[in-house]
Amino acid sequence: MSADTPLMKEPDANTGGATSTGSTTDRAELIRFTDVTKRFGGTTILDRLCFSVDAGKHVTLIGPSGSGKTTILRLLMTLTKPDEGTITVGGQQLHPASEKQCREVRKNIGMVFQQFNLFPNMKVLRNLTEAPVNVLGLSKDEAEQRARELLDLVGLADKHDAYPTQLSGGQQQRVAIARALAMRPQVLLLDEVTSALDPELVAGVLDLLRDIARTTDITMLCVTHEMNFARDISDQVLMFDSGQVIESGSPEKIFGDPEHERTREFLGAVL
Repeated sequence: MSADTPLMKEPDANTGGATSTGSTTDRAELIRFTDVTKRFGGTTILDRLCFSVDAGKHVTLIGPSGSGKTTILRLLMTLTKPDEGTITVGGQQLHPASEKQCREVRKNIGMVFQQFNLFPNMKVLRNLTEAPVNVLGLSKDEAEQRARELLDLVGLADKHDAYPTQLSGGQQQRVAIARALAMRPQVLLLDEVTSALDPELVAGVLDLLRDIARTTDITMLCVTHEMNFARDISDQVLMFDSGQVIESGSPEKIFGDPEHERTREFLGAVL
């Protein structure tokens, strides 16, 4: 990978990651939700949610379906807007903010969805170069060099000339991960990225994400029901229920000795 791709991680004595409360802004803080409320119709999905994530940390959001986890990722991608509260990324306000400011903040955020969302009419290489050229202003040659490096990283160097429909589901998801990384994001959002895959393809995608988590300094927010994966990659795990963080802690604490009865019930059902 080129010198402009995310740097290798350096040792960090700070074992923090995400916090569910607190008003003091740490100098390493990258993301902050403050009193964020989101409603759909008469249903409150997020209820005055407060939490923060430090730069370079890997934070996994767990909890039952409908607890608001994916909504958090969609808010960060500005695919939806909160009804109340503020969101900041890298010290810049994302909500409320002008569309121009939202576009600037979004340049630093990549997202990998449950469905691969590749452009079916574009070959793999162009899927990776389209946004860097048109959003970041890279030259075609620079974008293609970066794309080839990333395809090599995800084990698909020989698929640059293929269309997405010619790839397996696992290969398409690898391309989607490479496409997100092509924007050199500060933040990578992962939304149940293995849920649409056949079981035999899940392990390969999770191993790739483990490698990315281990070898880069990208901040990661991950929504997953793959608890072993969450245990492996996370600095911090947040347990959600009814639009609130009800418990947060290290993977060892959450999976080994959770304090909240709802956390114990949830983990008992999914483990």
